[in-house]
Amino acid sequence: MTADELFGNILKKKSFLCIGLDSDIDKIPTVLLDKEDPVYEFNKAVIDATNQYAVAYKPNIAFYESRGAEGWITLKRTVDYLHKNYPDIFLVADAKRGDIGNTSNLYAKAFFENMDFDAVTVAPYMGEDSVSPFLGYKDKWVILLALTSNKGADDFQYHPGTENSLYKLVISKSQSWSDHNKMMYVVGATRAEMLSEIRKTVPNHFLLIPGIGAQGGSLDEVVDHGMNDKCGLLVNSSRGIIFADNTEKYAEVAAAKAAELQELMEGHLREAGLL
Repeated sequence: MTADELFGNILKKKSFLCIGLDSDIDKIPTVLLDKEDPVYEFNKAVIDATNQYAVAYKPNIAFYESRGAEGWITLKRTVDYLHKNYPDIFLVADAKRGDIGNTSNLYAKAFFENMDFDAVTVAPYMGEDSVSPFLGYKDKWVILLALTSNKGADDFQYHPGTENSLYKLVISKSQSWSDHNKMMYVVGATRAEMLSEIRKTVPNHFLLIPGIGAQGGSLDEVVDHGMNDKCGLLVNSSRGIIFADNTEKYAEVAAAKAAELQELMEGHLREAGLL
């Protein structure tokens, strides 16, 4: 999917919502546990209920690979279901991969060829040669980890009062690797006040913003500091949508939560003059 196509979907759906399919089998409604593939049935119902409000879905790969071969089958079925029924959805593999070139080449093959994701999150710690294999695919995206929303981000990524924070180096150095048509950055919603500074370096890039909802991030602050003239934001919510209810009405409640966020996002898009 190209940047223009993604922006077109944002305008069409009046939304820049990404829904995280962090589908923990220990948290899905017990009514599903007698199914042959409970997590797939959960994902399918959530997708059917929420797709009109979302432009992207982001399975966190850990929740699937932790279940061995069974989990990978569930993930593949979920991806295939999305491609078949909702081909306009932008699909992110939240895998946080990154290794020496030959290994990264195989990770890229796994997620872009075998699974046909549109994007994969990549850890840039090992440098350009660990990222470049992911950049060799037409209309596929690398989403580099830059400034994450977890508390431990302070250990390496960000140090108050210094100009040499690692996240700044990641963003500036990676500008020579590709452009805004192939690369995005992860910036946590709990770091929203830093988005204005980040936008000075990457004014045209899309930013994937986790941390809305359960982690306490503010949508208003993210938009105020991070939106550009092509929206430039994919704001993710996971637990706040998919686990908002654990009864047989889980999909209905997930739809309501997604609709609430979409309505707020539509307001922000209108305020910015994009609709």
